Amino acid sequence: MKLDELVAELEGGRTVGDDPDAEVTALAYDSRQVGPGTLFFCVPGERADGHDFGPQAAADGAVALVVERELEVTVPQLVVTDARAAMAPLAARFFGDPTATLHVVGVTGTNGKTTTAFLVREILEAAGIQSGLMGTVKQVVGGIEEEVVRTTPEAIELQGAFRRMLAAGDAACAIEVSSHAMALHRADAIHFEAAVFTNLTQDHLDFHTDMEDYFRAKRLLFEAGPGTAIVNVDDEYGRRLAGEFDCVTFSAEGAENADLVAGDVSFDASGATFTVRLSSRGAAQAAVGTDGGVGEEHAIREELTIRTKLPGHFNVANALGALAAALALGVEPRAAAAALAEAPAPPGRFEPVDEGQAFTVLVDYAHTPDSLENVLRAARRLTAGRLISVFGAGGDRDRDKRPKMGRAGAELSDLAIVTSDNPRSEDPEAIVAEVLAGAKGAGGEVESEVDRRAAIAAALRQAGPGDTVVIAGKGHEQGQEFEDGRKIPFDDREVAREELRGLGGPV
Repeated sequence: MKLDELVAELEGGRTVGDDPDAEVTALAYDSRQVGPGTLFFCVPGERADGHDFGPQAAADGAVALVVERELEVTVPQLVVTDARAAMAPLAARFFGDPTATLHVVGVTGTNGKTTTAFLVREILEAAGIQSGLMGTVKQVVGGIEEEVVRTTPEAIELQGAFRRMLAAGDAACAIEVSSHAMALHRADAIHFEAAVFTNLTQDHLDFHTDMEDYFRAKRLLFEAGPGTAIVNVDDEYGRRLAGEFDCVTFSAEGAENADLVAGDVSFDASGATFTVRLSSRGAAQAAVGTDGGVGEEHAIREELTIRTKLPGHFNVANALGALAAALALGVEPRAAAAALAEAPAPPGRFEPVDEGQAFTVLVDYAHTPDSLENVLRAARRLTAGRLISVFGAGGDRDRDKRPKMGRAGAELSDLAIVTSDNPRSEDPEAIVAEVLAGAKGAGGEVESEVDRRAAIAAALRQAGPGDTVVIAGKGHEQGQEFEDGRKIPFDDREVAREELRGLGGPV
């Protein structure tokens, strides 16, 4: 694509220098990815400023630079106020604006994004709509799983992945949209067919100044004007969104004015059963528009019975959000309900580990006070004996939530073992001490063991028939992060299996 054609519609930029024959064949914000034909974005970062690499990028073949200040280079420069913000519209244009065709469902919130996005894709796939997935656990393009670095990639990777999805036959995509992605413009220029808000609880206050700033970042997804806004009104921030935008609303707690309302909820070890009352607004609002013809607009009122393989009240809310999104894309309600019944839980979300032991072991990603509380409450309902938890808190992240994690774990467990999570650059023992400060006097018995493997082993040794052990914080993650970026292999599920085998048979 010619440079002039690529940058023609970008608002607020000015071009310094000109090369009418410049052909852009690639985009990059990492100077190590620059080659001949690259448009290089000089993005200021926390550790390095992309402007410092601009001259080298030009020397390596970049045909132009996107800059916030002029540099002494011979190639054209597009001077903008925010190089990162310019990345999304230029990437969308470069890749042919793929989400103008691909039907994208964005899922945002503190907890439940991964499960909701997984469920959306499962429903769409069951309805015959080949769908991609982008999120914390994995990325799926054309049915092929790919590893991910962050929940929501940078705009260049995002738009490139959307283009690859279309090329591979995907008609839709479910994507987790983090607050970082919204605040840093990664998700700009995406045409969202539907946007789902799950909840907002304390997290990421190392990045956001306070909860209001965190909420404003999430709100940006709805300011962007998705085709259908879908909001959990059991959450106070969800109610705020519902008061500000035209939304389809859902409630797992029986809010009568919601468009999708769960009732008659019951749980067992294999999942949950509940009914969903659909109002006319809660029914599907648009067909996907693929050649497969997923259905016409629905304006009905009915009640569905839902069975899912996901235990826990929080998963009822996740299922409702996914159901509403699928209906908004034109899936017939009963077909969506049938798909939910077959959908597995995402990896590391309330995932059982079974080596023949006489007690239950569950691994979950819960790493906020609210998510830990939800998981422990769900586990308690399935536990005949004692509830034992193993958890910690991450380093270089929101410190204020550490004592709150401790309090939640101690209050809701018979035995809480506080351990290391991903300490990163911080002293693991210091983090454990901050978590323990909140656990003191909060309820059940509390122990600490900084070594995470040893903590898991201690919990399993103390479990007996009818007990449940919840190992929380890392879920699907397969490494533990330490200082200087050092990462060692560590998967809670595999460690639990190894330690259970070491117990010598059923306990």
